[in-house]
Amino acid sequence: MQHGPAVRRRKLGAELRTLRSRAGLTSGEAARLVGWHQSKVSRIETGTSGSKPADVRLLLDAYGVADPHLRELMLALAGAEGSGGRDHWWHAYRGVLPPAYRDFISLESQASAMRTLETTVVPGLLQTPEYARAVTRAAVEGIDEAQLDTLVEVRMARQDVLRGRPPLELCAVLDEAVLRREVGGPEVMARQLGRLVEAARLPQVRLQVLPFAAGAHIGMTGPFVIFSFSRTSDLDVVVLDHLMSSLYLERKEDLQAYTEAFNALRAQALSPGDSSEYIAALAGGA
Repeated sequence: MQHGPAVRRRKLGAELRTLRSRAGLTSGEAARLVGWHQSKVSRIETGTSGSKPADVRLLLDAYGVADPHLRELMLALAGAEGSGGRDHWWHAYRGVLPPAYRDFISLESQASAMRTLETTVVPGLLQTPEYARAVTRAAVEGIDEAQLDTLVEVRMARQDVLRGRPPLELCAVLDEAVLRREVGGPEVMARQLGRLVEAARLPQVRLQVLPFAAGAHIGMTGPFVIFSFSRTSDLDVVVLDHLMSSLYLERKEDLQAYTEAFNALRAQALSPGDSSEYIAALAGGA
């Protein structure tokens, strides 16, 4: 997991294999051109091994790829700094964070926009430390205080993407249950609701509440996240969380289905202005 999430490794490998074939080279010939063993080229192409941006540049040069847009796309897949990615700060927590969580943070750090439906908890990027602590304690059975402190620290560090240059654009639809579920007690919940009101004022954040009165909706099947990338929609991905892992969907049909579902949810939800007023009213009565 050294150089980006597995979903990116597989896509990068497939693209590089296509470019090699177009150049009329075998994997062995490509390896000789860049001074590697053939097995390294094979591992990169199958996605079983990560590749540094410098390695990708060598391969692109060997394949005669001059198109600046294509080169930029390949380097973005490799997680190159300056290609849309932010510093890989989470590597410092490698021994604590499970691979699926590192994958998610990597995508979050490189994305230009994030659309999310939340049905149970406040999005991690908008949680207060006290709320994050209560959620993590409930979700991770038997966690000790040191681990808890570290995971909350990571959660807070993730929020830097909203203050980046440019910042991540966050569009979130929150089921009313998210606001009504008392996490950590009344005081913690009141501060968390207040934090949502503050966040909704940020130009890069758009919050909408899906009230109980909206009735049944397509999001009842569960929460999801859609990551978008500024340079090309070819990198867009849907993430579905499960108890022990995450599922990444990249097919155009899947992306279209979840995009349409998200648009439908936004249409059913309160407007951003009405949502802010609704959250503020709940915060005042919490």
